[in-house]
Amino acid sequence: MSGAIKVLLAEDQGMMRGALSLLLNLEDDIDVVAQVSAGDEIVAAALEARPDVALLDIELPGRSGLDAAAELRERLPECKVLILTTFGRPGYLRRAMEAGARGFLVKDGPVEDLAAAIRRVLDGYRVIDPALAAAALSTGPSPLTPREQDVLNAAADGATVADIAARVHLSESTVRNHLSSAIGKTGTRNRTEAVRTARHNGWL
Repeated sequence: MSGAIKVLLAEDQGMMRGALSLLLNLEDDIDVVAQVSAGDEIVAAALEARPDVALLDIELPGRSGLDAAAELRERLPECKVLILTTFGRPGYLRRAMEAGARGFLVKDGPVEDLAAAIRRVLDGYRVIDPALAAAALSTGPSPLTPREQDVLNAAADGATVADIAARVHLSESTVRNHLSSAIGKTGTRNRTEAVRTARHNGWL
């Protein structure tokens, strides 16, 4: 298809990836030129296929789509990134924009809207789910420092303070301070609730 919009698709669920590819290829002006199932495969596949648009999920094996988006901005700036995710979280939207993404949509929309979004980001527009944009404005930016995020991530599986300290290379007293600060900033009662709130808002 000469002149078609070349799309890279990153999605870890095989059935979803296949369905998206099939539906997008039915569009006269869209050609899915690469498909990957893991985040750490995105940049290499993009450098080989040279897509016009990279359609990325966020939560992928190996590496998040947000991290891959930031690297694509540096190594393949002509490729526009469009995030397509199940998780419409305000913090994810902010992080996606900071990583250079041109669009952010959730997966429950019709494929016609997705095809239109691909065309619009290629034309230089930003395409953002309106409900999510409103939620991001009302939620505000993440109040957590990078270290507090590290500590909460390490605490997510119920690890002890000693385990967390070993994982993030901090003293146990410093870990306790970061946990206490994160609990206060998220307005929660304990580390479990802090992790849940931070994840819900897309801060982790």
